[in-house]
Amino acid sequence: MILTDSLVDFFLDTRKHSETLCEPLEIEDYVVQPVVDVSPPKWHLGHTTWFFEEFLLKPFAKDYGVFDKDFSFVFNSYYETVGERVVRSDRGNLSRPSVKKVYAYRKHVTEGIQQLFQDRPSEEMIALLEIGIHHEKQHQELLLTDIKYILGNNPLLPEYSRTLDEYHPEDHEQEWVSMEEGLYDIGHSTDSFCYDNELGRHKVFLQGYAISSTLVTNREYLEFIADGGYARFDLWHGEGWDWVNQNGIKAPLYWHHKNGEWYYYSLGGLTKVKEEAPVSHISYYEAFAYAQWKGLRLPTEFEWEAAQPYFSWGKRWEWTESAYLPYPNYKKAAGALGEYNGKFMVNQKVLRGGSIATPQKHIRPTYRNFFHPHLRWQFTGLRLAR
Repeated sequence: MILTDSLVDFFLDTRKHSETLCEPLEIEDYVVQPVVDVSPPKWHLGHTTWFFEEFLLKPFAKDYGVFDKDFSFVFNSYYETVGERVVRSDRGNLSRPSVKKVYAYRKHVTEGIQQLFQDRPSEEMIALLEIGIHHEKQHQELLLTDIKYILGNNPLLPEYSRTLDEYHPEDHEQEWVSMEEGLYDIGHSTDSFCYDNELGRHKVFLQGYAISSTLVTNREYLEFIADGGYARFDLWHGEGWDWVNQNGIKAPLYWHHKNGEWYYYSLGGLTKVKEEAPVSHISYYEAFAYAQWKGLRLPTEFEWEAAQPYFSWGKRWEWTESAYLPYPNYKKAAGALGEYNGKFMVNQKVLRGGSIATPQKHIRPTYRNFFHPHLRWQFTGLRLAR
C-alpha cells in the first residue's frame, strides 16, 4: 500500500492535471456532447469529483457538508447502487450547473479529502482513495479523447494544442518476435495498483506464434485503402461489413480526402497524414479487415501480454482478438464498486497497451481496456500476429 502522504500528493497532482487538460478550452467547449459516447468536459470534471465525495467524504468525513444535493443525480455515471442519474445521452443538456460552480465543487471536495487524510486513515479509506485517483486518471484519458472528438467535429476544426504531439513514429524497423509454445502466467501479480479485472492470475497455454515488434503505420494502412479494402466484403465480419456500408466508412476517423491527398484532424488542427506514424482511431472491425488483407491476424490479449517485454508499446490502444471476459476466480467487489468492471463483460473486445492520451503512472502491461467493436474515438491501433 502506498504511504498516505505520498498518496495524498498523488491525489493532488491528479486533480491538478484534469484541470490542466481543460486550460486550452473556451467556456463554450465545456458542455458539448456530439454523440452519446462522448461526455462534455464539464461532466468529466464533476463526475471525478463526485466519486471522491460519494465513496470517501460522505461515509468517512465527520459532519461533512454535501456541496449540492443535486450533484449525485447529475454526476453519477452508471452506479445503480447509488441511485438515479441523468441519462448518458443528456449530459450535453446540462447548461447548469455552470463551469464556475463545477470548479468550486472540485475545490470543495479536494480540500475535504486533504482534511480527511490528515488523521490516521483506515486501510479501506486508503484503498478507496487509490482507486479514486486511478478512476480520475482513466477519465483524463477519456477527457482528452472526448475533447478531440468535440473539436474534430466542429466545422472549423480548431486546434487544441500546438505542443501535444500525438503521432510518435516507430523508432525501429519491423521484425517478428517469435514466442515458443508453452504455459504463460497472465494477470496482475504485484502489490501495485490494478483493477479487479486484471486479477485472478492464471496460466494460459499458447501455441507457438510470432508478433510484430511495431504497430501498423499510416503508410501501410493507406495501401489497404488504395487496394479497395473498404469495398471488399470478403475481408470483413458480416457485422463489420454492415457497419461499413450503413455508415459510409472509407477511412479511419478524422481522415479527410482533399485535392487527391489524405489529411487528418489532430489535436494541433488539420494536417497531412504522416505516413510513418502508427494508424489511429480505427475500430476492431477495421483492424480485423486489415489483418485479413495482410493474410495475418490480431493477437489474443494473452499473446500480447506474454510477448510485451520484447517490443515497445504505449502509443496506441491495441485491438486484440479476445472477448472481454472474467479471469478464473474473478470476484466483483461488494456494493457500488462492484459495478466498475464486471457488468461490462459482454459483447466487447479487449485492448492492450495504453496510448498517448493515457496519463503517467496509469499504464501497465496487465491493464485490460475494453470497447465495443465499432468504437474508434479512442487512440486505437493494431499490431499483427501470425
